Amino acid sequence: MVSTFPSLNTIDLSRIRLTIRNLQPQLVEWRRRLHQKPELGFQEKLTSAFIAEKLQEWGIEHQTGIAQTGIVAIIKGKKTGSQKVLAIRADMDALPIQELNEVPYKSQHDGLMHACGHDGHTAIALGTAYYLQQHRHNFSGTVKVIFQPAEESPGGAKPMIAAGVLKNPDVDAIIGLHLWNNLPLGAIGVRPGALMAAVECFDCTIFGKGGHGAMPHQTVDSVVVAAQVVNALQTIVSRNVNPIDSAVVTVGELHAGTKRNVIPDTARMSATVRYFNPELTGFFQEKIQQVISGVCQSAGAKYDLKYWSLYPAVINDVGMAELVRSIAEEVVETPLGVVPECQTMGAEDMSFFLQEVPGCYFFLGSANPSKDLAYPHHHPRFDFDETALGMGVEMFVRCVEKYLGGAD
Repeated sequence: MVSTFPSLNTIDLSRIRLTIRNLQPQLVEWRRRLHQKPELGFQEKLTSAFIAEKLQEWGIEHQTGIAQTGIVAIIKGKKTGSQKVLAIRADMDALPIQELNEVPYKSQHDGLMHACGHDGHTAIALGTAYYLQQHRHNFSGTVKVIFQPAEESPGGAKPMIAAGVLKNPDVDAIIGLHLWNNLPLGAIGVRPGALMAAVECFDCTIFGKGGHGAMPHQTVDSVVVAAQVVNALQTIVSRNVNPIDSAVVTVGELHAGTKRNVIPDTARMSATVRYFNPELTGFFQEKIQQVISGVCQSAGAKYDLKYWSLYPAVINDVGMAELVRSIAEEVVETPLGVVPECQTMGAEDMSFFLQEVPGCYFFLGSANPSKDLAYPHHHPRFDFDETALGMGVEMFVRCVEKYLGGAD
Protein backbone atom coordinates (compact mmCIF):
# COMPACT_ATOMS: atom_id res chain seq x y z
CA MET A 1 0.00 0.00 0.00
CA VAL A 2 1.13 3.57 -0.66
CA SER A 3 1.92 5.47 2.53
CA THR A 4 3.41 8.81 3.53
CA PHE A 5 4.56 7.45 6.89
CA PRO A 6 8.22 8.08 7.68
CA SER A 7 10.66 5.19 7.75
CA LEU A 8 10.20 2.77 10.64
CA ASN A 9 13.82 1.67 10.63
CA THR A 10 14.66 4.08 13.46
CA ILE A 11 12.40 2.52 16.12
CA ASP A 12 14.41 1.95 19.28
CA LEU A 13 12.98 -0.87 21.40
CA SER A 14 15.65 -0.43 24.09
CA ARG A 15 13.28 1.97 25.85
CA ILE A 16 10.98 -0.98 26.49
CA ARG A 17 12.27 -2.81 29.56
CA LEU A 18 13.74 -6.25 28.96
CA THR A 19 11.09 -8.07 30.99
CA ILE A 20 8.37 -6.68 28.72
CA ARG A 21 10.36 -7.37 25.57
CA ASN A 22 10.70 -10.96 26.79
CA LEU A 23 6.91 -11.07 27.18
CA GLN A 24 6.42 -10.14 23.50
CA PRO A 25 6.07 -13.75 22.20
CA GLN A 26 3.31 -14.39 24.74
CA LEU A 27 1.53 -11.17 23.77
CA VAL A 28 1.59 -12.23 20.12
CA GLU A 29 0.34 -15.72 20.99
CA TRP A 30 -2.55 -14.35 23.05
CA ARG A 31 -3.47 -11.80 20.42
CA ARG A 32 -3.48 -14.38 17.62
CA ARG A 33 -5.57 -16.82 19.65
CA LEU A 34 -8.12 -14.07 20.27
CA HIS A 35 -7.99 -13.06 16.60
CA GLN A 36 -8.95 -16.57 15.53
CA LYS A 37 -12.04 -16.56 17.75
CA PRO A 38 -13.75 -13.18 17.19
CA GLU A 39 -17.08 -12.55 18.90
CA LEU A 40 -19.65 -9.77 18.65
CA GLY A 41 -20.69 -7.47 21.48
CA PHE A 42 -22.11 -9.18 24.59
CA GLN A 43 -21.29 -12.54 23.00
CA GLU A 44 -17.61 -12.64 23.99
CA LYS A 45 -17.89 -15.90 25.93
CA LEU A 46 -14.78 -17.59 24.53
CA THR A 47 -12.81 -14.37 24.95
CA SER A 48 -13.96 -13.92 28.54
CA ALA A 49 -13.24 -17.55 29.37
CA PHE A 50 -9.69 -17.20 28.03
CA ILE A 51 -9.10 -14.00 30.04
CA ALA A 52 -10.50 -15.56 33.21
CA GLU A 53 -8.34 -18.65 32.69
CA LYS A 54 -5.20 -16.55 32.50
CA LEU A 55 -6.11 -14.38 35.50
CA GLN A 56 -6.84 -17.50 37.53
CA GLU A 57 -3.52 -19.02 36.46
CA TRP A 58 -1.66 -15.92 37.60
CA GLY A 59 -3.49 -15.68 40.92
CA ILE A 60 -5.12 -12.35 40.07
CA GLU A 61 -8.37 -11.50 41.86
CA HIS A 62 -11.15 -10.97 39.32
CA GLN A 63 -14.89 -10.90 38.79
CA THR A 64 -16.61 -12.27 35.69
CA GLY A 65 -20.05 -11.89 34.14
CA ILE A 66 -20.22 -8.10 34.52
CA ALA A 67 -22.60 -6.63 31.94
CA GLN A 68 -22.94 -10.19 30.62
CA THR A 69 -19.38 -10.90 29.48
CA GLY A 70 -17.21 -8.22 31.09
CA ILE A 71 -14.38 -8.93 33.53
CA VAL A 72 -12.64 -6.79 36.14
CA ALA A 73 -9.26 -7.78 37.59
CA ILE A 74 -7.85 -6.20 40.76
CA ILE A 75 -4.12 -5.98 41.47
CA LYS A 76 -2.94 -4.42 44.73
CA GLY A 77 0.47 -2.84 44.95
CA LYS A 78 2.87 -3.73 47.77
CA LYS A 79 4.51 -0.34 48.15
CA THR A 80 3.42 1.94 50.96
CA GLY A 81 2.10 5.35 50.08
CA SER A 82 -0.72 6.09 47.64
CA GLN A 83 -4.13 4.55 48.23
CA LYS A 84 -5.41 5.66 44.86
CA VAL A 85 -7.08 3.36 42.34
CA LEU A 86 -6.14 3.52 38.66
CA ALA A 87 -8.28 1.68 36.10
CA ILE A 88 -7.08 0.36 32.76
CA ARG A 89 -9.77 -0.33 30.18
CA ALA A 90 -9.62 -2.68 27.17
CA ASP A 91 -12.46 -3.63 24.80
CA MET A 92 -12.93 -7.21 23.59
CA ASP A 93 -15.52 -7.37 20.80
CA ALA A 94 -15.13 -7.96 17.07
CA LEU A 95 -17.02 -6.85 13.96
CA PRO A 96 -19.40 -8.54 11.47
CA ILE A 97 -16.78 -8.52 8.70
CA GLN A 98 -15.48 -11.42 6.60
CA GLU A 99 -11.69 -11.46 6.95
CA LEU A 100 -9.69 -11.41 3.71
CA ASN A 101 -6.23 -11.79 5.26
CA GLU A 102 -4.47 -15.06 4.47
CA VAL A 103 -2.52 -15.51 7.69
CA PRO A 104 -2.08 -18.53 9.99
CA TYR A 105 -4.19 -16.79 12.67
CA LYS A 106 -7.06 -15.87 10.32
CA SER A 107 -10.53 -15.72 11.85
CA GLN A 108 -12.13 -19.14 12.24
CA HIS A 109 -15.60 -17.64 12.74
CA ASP A 110 -17.28 -17.07 9.41
CA GLY A 111 -18.40 -13.49 8.89
CA LEU A 112 -16.67 -12.20 12.02
CA MET A 113 -13.33 -10.47 12.35
CA HIS A 114 -11.20 -8.47 14.75
CA ALA A 115 -10.94 -5.59 12.28
CA CYS A 116 -10.35 -2.80 14.78
CA GLY A 117 -7.56 -4.07 17.02
CA HIS A 118 -9.59 -5.08 20.06
CA ASP A 119 -7.78 -8.42 20.13
CA GLY A 120 -4.60 -6.41 20.55
CA HIS A 121 -6.16 -4.25 23.26
CA THR A 122 -7.12 -7.38 25.20
CA ALA A 123 -3.66 -8.89 24.79
CA ILE A 124 -2.03 -5.65 25.98
CA ALA A 125 -4.31 -5.52 29.03
CA LEU A 126 -3.55 -9.16 29.82
CA GLY A 127 0.18 -8.52 29.50
CA THR A 128 -0.12 -5.49 31.75
CA ALA A 129 -2.03 -7.48 34.37
CA TYR A 130 0.56 -10.26 34.26
CA TYR A 131 3.48 -7.86 34.59
CA LEU A 132 1.90 -5.86 37.42
CA GLN A 133 1.06 -9.01 39.36
CA GLN A 134 4.72 -10.06 39.14
CA HIS A 135 5.99 -6.59 40.08
CA ARG A 136 3.60 -5.35 42.75
CA HIS A 137 6.55 -4.00 44.71
CA ASN A 138 6.88 -1.24 42.08
CA PHE A 139 3.63 0.54 42.96
CA SER A 140 1.21 1.29 45.77
CA GLY A 141 -2.55 1.60 45.63
CA THR A 142 -4.70 -0.56 43.37
CA VAL A 143 -5.03 -1.24 39.66
CA LYS A 144 -8.34 -2.31 38.14
CA VAL A 145 -8.11 -3.86 34.69
CA ILE A 146 -11.49 -3.62 32.96
CA PHE A 147 -12.15 -5.97 30.06
CA GLN A 148 -15.21 -4.43 28.39
CA PRO A 149 -17.67 -6.03 25.96
CA ALA A 150 -19.54 -4.46 23.06
CA GLU A 151 -17.65 -1.26 22.29
CA GLU A 152 -18.54 -1.47 18.60
CA SER A 153 -22.25 -1.49 19.45
CA PRO A 154 -24.48 -1.20 21.34
CA GLY A 155 -21.88 -0.17 23.93
CA GLY A 156 -20.67 -2.03 26.98
CA ALA A 157 -19.16 0.82 29.00
CA LYS A 158 -22.45 2.19 30.27
CA PRO A 159 -23.80 -1.13 31.60
CA MET A 160 -20.42 -1.91 33.19
CA ILE A 161 -20.51 1.44 34.98
CA ALA A 162 -24.08 0.72 36.07
CA ALA A 163 -22.86 -2.63 37.41
CA GLY A 164 -20.38 -0.80 39.64
CA VAL A 165 -16.98 -1.40 38.02
CA LEU A 166 -15.81 2.03 39.14
CA LYS A 167 -16.75 1.28 42.76
CA ASN A 168 -15.45 -0.96 45.58
CA PRO A 169 -12.74 0.29 45.52
CA ASP A 170 -13.63 3.61 43.95
CA VAL A 171 -11.60 4.45 40.85
CA ASP A 172 -9.71 7.76 40.98
CA ALA A 173 -8.59 7.82 37.33
CA ILE A 174 -8.71 5.69 34.19
CA ILE A 175 -6.56 5.17 31.11
CA GLY A 176 -7.00 3.28 27.87
CA LEU A 177 -5.46 3.01 24.43
CA HIS A 178 -6.49 2.29 20.87
CA LEU A 179 -4.11 0.67 18.41
CA TRP A 180 -4.18 3.10 15.50
CA ASN A 181 -3.31 2.36 11.88
CA ASN A 182 -3.60 6.05 11.09
CA LEU A 183 -0.24 6.47 12.82
CA PRO A 184 3.03 4.65 12.12
CA LEU A 185 4.21 1.98 14.53
CA GLY A 186 5.10 3.37 17.94
CA ALA A 187 3.89 6.95 17.53
CA ILE A 188 1.60 8.10 20.34
CA GLY A 189 -1.41 10.34 19.71
CA VAL A 190 -2.41 12.06 22.93
CA ARG A 191 -4.01 15.40 23.74
CA PRO A 192 -6.05 17.03 26.51
CA GLY A 193 -9.68 17.73 25.76
CA ALA A 194 -11.57 16.18 22.86
CA LEU A 195 -9.84 13.22 21.22
CA MET A 196 -12.81 11.47 19.59
CA ALA A 197 -16.23 12.71 18.59
CA ALA A 198 -19.70 12.35 19.99
CA VAL A 199 -21.91 10.29 17.71
CA GLU A 200 -25.64 10.63 17.16
CA CYS A 201 -27.81 8.84 14.62
CA PHE A 202 -31.13 9.24 12.88
CA ASP A 203 -33.45 7.39 10.54
CA CYS A 204 -35.99 9.32 8.50
CA THR A 205 -38.78 8.19 6.21
CA ILE A 206 -40.24 10.69 3.74
CA PHE A 207 -43.89 10.05 2.82
CA GLY A 208 -44.94 11.49 -0.53
CA LYS A 209 -47.49 10.46 -3.14
CA GLY A 210 -46.41 8.02 -5.82
CA GLY A 211 -47.29 7.97 -9.47
CA HIS A 212 -46.05 7.69 -13.04
CA GLY A 213 -42.66 9.17 -13.84
CA ALA A 214 -44.16 10.88 -16.89
CA MET A 215 -46.77 12.73 -14.79
CA PRO A 216 -44.88 14.16 -11.79
CA HIS A 217 -47.47 16.93 -11.34
CA GLN A 218 -49.81 14.26 -9.98
CA THR A 219 -47.37 13.21 -7.29
CA VAL A 220 -45.38 14.34 -4.29
CA ASP A 221 -42.00 12.98 -5.28
CA SER A 222 -40.37 11.43 -2.21
CA VAL A 223 -37.05 11.11 -4.07
CA VAL A 224 -36.86 14.83 -4.82
CA VAL A 225 -37.88 15.67 -1.27
CA ALA A 226 -35.25 13.32 0.14
CA ALA A 227 -32.59 14.82 -2.14
CA GLN A 228 -33.49 18.31 -0.94
CA VAL A 229 -33.32 17.15 2.65
CA VAL A 230 -29.84 15.69 2.15
CA ASN A 231 -28.60 18.93 0.62
CA ALA A 232 -30.27 21.11 3.23
CA LEU A 233 -28.78 19.08 6.08
CA GLN A 234 -25.29 20.14 4.98
CA THR A 235 -26.12 23.77 5.75
CA ILE A 236 -26.46 22.91 9.45
CA VAL A 237 -22.70 22.56 9.82
CA SER A 238 -21.68 25.14 7.21
CA ARG A 239 -24.06 27.88 8.34
CA ASN A 240 -25.15 27.10 11.92
CA VAL A 241 -22.05 25.73 13.64
CA ASN A 242 -19.12 27.95 14.65
CA PRO A 243 -16.36 27.27 12.08
CA ILE A 244 -13.97 26.70 15.00
CA ASP A 245 -16.07 23.69 16.07
CA SER A 246 -15.65 20.64 13.85
CA ALA A 247 -18.84 18.72 13.05
CA VAL A 248 -20.14 16.33 10.40
CA VAL A 249 -23.60 15.29 9.20
CA THR A 250 -23.36 12.29 6.87
CA VAL A 251 -26.29 10.55 5.18
CA GLY A 252 -24.91 7.09 4.55
CA GLU A 253 -28.08 5.37 3.34
CA LEU A 254 -30.77 6.55 0.94
CA HIS A 255 -33.31 4.08 -0.41
CA ALA A 256 -36.27 4.77 -2.68
CA GLY A 257 -38.10 3.27 -5.62
CA THR A 258 -38.18 -0.03 -7.48
CA LYS A 259 -38.59 1.00 -11.13
CA ARG A 260 -37.17 3.77 -13.31
CA ASN A 261 -40.54 5.21 -14.45
CA VAL A 262 -42.36 5.01 -11.11
CA ILE A 263 -42.22 7.82 -8.59
CA PRO A 264 -42.19 6.08 -5.19
CA ASP A 265 -44.42 6.90 -2.23
CA THR A 266 -41.58 6.78 0.26
CA ALA A 267 -37.85 7.40 0.60
CA ARG A 268 -35.78 6.32 3.58
CA MET A 269 -32.47 7.64 4.81
CA SER A 270 -30.10 6.87 7.67
CA ALA A 271 -27.38 9.19 8.90
CA THR A 272 -24.72 9.85 11.48
CA VAL A 273 -23.83 13.11 13.25
CA ARG A 274 -20.38 13.77 14.75
CA TYR A 275 -19.02 16.64 16.83
CA PHE A 276 -16.44 17.37 19.55
CA ASN A 277 -17.91 20.25 21.55
CA PRO A 278 -20.21 18.98 24.35
CA GLU A 279 -22.08 22.29 24.18
CA LEU A 280 -23.56 21.06 20.88
CA THR A 281 -25.42 18.26 22.67
CA GLY A 282 -29.08 18.49 21.62
CA PHE A 283 -28.37 21.12 18.97
CA PHE A 284 -28.28 18.82 15.96
CA GLN A 285 -31.43 16.95 16.88
CA GLU A 286 -33.36 20.21 17.00
CA LYS A 287 -31.89 21.62 13.76
CA ILE A 288 -32.31 18.39 11.81
CA GLN A 289 -35.94 18.23 12.88
CA GLN A 290 -36.42 21.82 11.67
CA VAL A 291 -34.74 21.20 8.31
CA ILE A 292 -36.68 18.04 7.52
CA SER A 293 -39.95 19.58 8.67
CA GLY A 294 -39.41 22.70 6.57
CA VAL A 295 -38.49 20.85 3.37
CA CYS A 296 -41.39 18.43 3.72
CA GLN A 297 -43.90 21.18 4.45
CA SER A 298 -42.84 23.14 1.38
CA ALA A 299 -43.23 20.03 -0.81
CA GLY A 300 -46.45 18.75 0.71
CA ALA A 301 -44.78 15.62 2.12
CA LYS A 302 -44.83 14.09 5.57
CA TYR A 303 -42.04 12.40 7.49
CA ASP A 304 -41.17 10.16 10.41
CA LEU A 305 -37.91 10.92 12.24
CA LYS A 306 -36.18 8.71 14.81
CA TYR A 307 -33.14 10.31 16.46
CA TRP A 308 -30.88 8.97 19.17
CA SER A 309 -27.51 9.57 20.82
CA LEU A 310 -24.98 6.75 20.82
CA TYR A 311 -21.74 7.93 22.53
CA PRO A 312 -20.64 11.32 23.88
CA ALA A 313 -17.27 12.78 22.90
CA VAL A 314 -14.08 11.33 24.36
CA ILE A 315 -12.80 14.18 26.54
CA ASN A 316 -9.40 13.68 28.15
CA ASP A 317 -8.57 15.20 31.51
CA VAL A 318 -5.74 17.75 31.28
CA GLY A 319 -3.68 16.26 34.09
CA MET A 320 -4.06 12.65 32.95
CA ALA A 321 -3.26 13.58 29.35
CA GLU A 322 -0.08 15.25 30.58
CA LEU A 323 0.81 12.09 32.53
CA VAL A 324 0.43 9.95 29.40
CA ARG A 325 2.29 12.48 27.23
CA SER A 326 5.23 12.63 29.61
CA ILE A 327 5.49 8.84 29.66
CA ALA A 328 5.12 8.61 25.88
CA GLU A 329 8.13 10.87 25.50
CA GLU A 330 10.12 8.40 27.60
CA VAL A 331 8.96 5.34 25.66
CA VAL A 332 8.66 6.52 22.07
CA GLU A 333 11.60 6.79 19.71
CA THR A 334 10.16 7.18 16.21
CA PRO A 335 10.25 9.90 13.54
CA LEU A 336 6.78 11.12 14.52
CA GLY A 337 7.16 10.54 18.27
CA VAL A 338 4.28 12.06 20.23
CA VAL A 339 1.50 13.55 18.09
CA PRO A 340 -0.30 16.11 20.29
CA GLU A 341 -3.03 17.14 17.84
CA CYS A 342 -4.23 13.67 16.88
CA GLN A 343 -8.03 13.68 16.66
CA THR A 344 -10.69 11.72 14.81
CA MET A 345 -14.41 11.98 14.18
CA GLY A 346 -14.58 8.32 15.09
CA ALA A 347 -16.36 7.56 18.35
CA GLU A 348 -15.68 5.38 21.37
CA ASP A 349 -17.70 4.48 24.44
CA MET A 350 -14.61 5.00 26.60
CA SER A 351 -16.27 8.42 26.76
CA PHE A 352 -18.72 7.16 29.40
CA PHE A 353 -15.87 6.21 31.74
CA LEU A 354 -14.28 9.62 31.18
CA GLN A 355 -17.54 11.30 32.17
CA GLU A 356 -17.35 9.54 35.53
CA VAL A 357 -13.66 9.90 36.48
CA PRO A 358 -10.65 11.84 35.16
CA GLY A 359 -8.75 9.90 32.56
CA CYS A 360 -6.92 9.73 29.28
CA TYR A 361 -7.52 7.73 26.13
CA PHE A 362 -4.70 7.71 23.61
CA PHE A 363 -3.69 6.25 20.26
CA LEU A 364 -0.78 3.88 19.81
CA GLY A 365 0.47 3.81 16.22
CA SER A 366 0.39 0.28 14.79
CA ALA A 367 0.76 0.68 11.01
CA ASN A 368 3.77 -0.65 9.13
CA PRO A 369 3.42 -0.29 5.35
CA SER A 370 6.69 -2.14 4.76
CA LYS A 371 4.93 -5.27 6.05
CA ASP A 372 1.64 -4.43 4.28
CA LEU A 373 0.14 -3.66 7.68
CA ALA A 374 -1.50 -0.30 7.03
CA TYR A 375 -5.07 -1.07 6.01
CA PRO A 376 -7.62 1.12 7.80
CA HIS A 377 -9.76 0.06 10.69
CA HIS A 378 -12.90 -1.93 9.79
CA HIS A 379 -11.31 -3.04 6.51
CA PRO A 380 -11.49 -6.81 5.77
CA ARG A 381 -7.70 -6.81 5.47
CA PHE A 382 -7.03 -4.82 8.62
CA ASP A 383 -4.03 -6.03 10.59
CA PHE A 384 -1.31 -4.32 12.61
CA ASP A 385 2.37 -4.62 13.48
CA GLU A 386 2.38 -6.71 16.66
CA THR A 387 5.49 -4.91 17.91
CA ALA A 388 2.95 -2.41 19.21
CA LEU A 389 1.76 -4.93 21.80
CA GLY A 390 4.88 -4.65 23.93
CA MET A 391 4.85 -0.89 23.50
CA GLY A 392 1.28 -0.80 24.83
CA VAL A 393 2.23 -2.83 27.91
CA GLU A 394 5.21 -0.53 28.55
CA MET A 395 2.96 2.54 28.32
CA PHE A 396 0.39 1.13 30.73
CA VAL A 397 2.99 -0.14 33.23
CA ARG A 398 4.79 3.19 33.35
CA CYS A 399 1.48 5.01 33.82
CA VAL A 400 0.73 2.76 36.80
CA GLU A 401 4.18 3.25 38.29
CA LYS A 402 4.06 7.01 37.89
CA TYR A 403 0.46 7.48 39.07
CA LEU A 404 0.71 4.94 41.90
CA GLY A 405 4.42 5.27 42.64
CA GLY A 406 4.22 5.23 46.41
CA ALA A 407 7.16 5.44 48.77
CA ASP A 408 10.33 3.38 48.58
